[in-house]
Amino acid sequence: MRVKVWGCRGSLPASGPENNTYGGNTSCIQVTQGDTCIILDGGSGILRLGKFLSPEIKEIHVLLTHLHMDHTMGLGFFIPLYNPNIKVHLYGPSTSNEPLVNRLRRYFSPPLFPVRLSELPSHPIIHELNKSEFSIGEVTIQSEFICHPGPTLGYRIISGKSVFAYLPDHELQMGASNFPNDPEWTSGYEIAKSADLLFHDAAYTSKEYMTKIGWGHSSVRDAIAFGKMCGVKKLALFHHEPTRSDEQLEHMLKESTQHLKLDFKVELCAEGTVYELE
Repeated sequence: MRVKVWGCRGSLPASGPENNTYGGNTSCIQVTQGDTCIILDGGSGILRLGKFLSPEIKEIHVLLTHLHMDHTMGLGFFIPLYNPNIKVHLYGPSTSNEPLVNRLRRYFSPPLFPVRLSELPSHPIIHELNKSEFSIGEVTIQSEFICHPGPTLGYRIISGKSVFAYLPDHELQMGASNFPNDPEWTSGYEIAKSADLLFHDAAYTSKEYMTKIGWGHSSVRDAIAFGKMCGVKKLALFHHEPTRSDEQLEHMLKESTQHLKLDFKVELCAEGTVYELE
């Protein structure tokens, strides 16, 4: 299973030379296994992904964690949606009061976007998810709701013995009163447990988090504690704040880990990085 990062910035794209190392595009991850192409989130990174897709790919599955703009802003610029020869599936969280297709129509309509969903040459097939399990080709996908404002899903991607967990927007402290001491009561635990690779929200320092409780994001320290609790093999910190430069990100990671003894690797997620999971 191959995992490639096309965007890992949070909230807003942040271009500029100060962000060349970790990238400025918002959430977009490509997972490939054989002929199966799965895309996690449609942030600004999906524009470049669409430009470099193999012409052999005729079916694409886009799994949205939630519908905040930084995770959907690139959908209207995703080239396969304008190719009637490519079948595109769009997945997203279900709600009790409004179908997913209606919520997607808000983005694909003026004044947010000039092309309506019904006008796309390749009409996407819409799938609503909650606590779900399904297969796409040789890949098994598990989803469940996690702690973030608005209906939000985390995804567990399984291929053979390899597990990739994706929790890009997630507030751990809101999910359990005794975090990190109660795994079963911690939001996202079932998604991330024993994962070979975990992408997890780490937007804030511990000090910053105390002024932003309830905003839907986690500190670096909390993300590391979660990775330890879940027994992951590698943690890649995600949802980099748009105001933070490469140098500031590296300083934040160093400050958060310098006194910790960890038995798993922790790194900053970087646009363009490819992970091969055997």
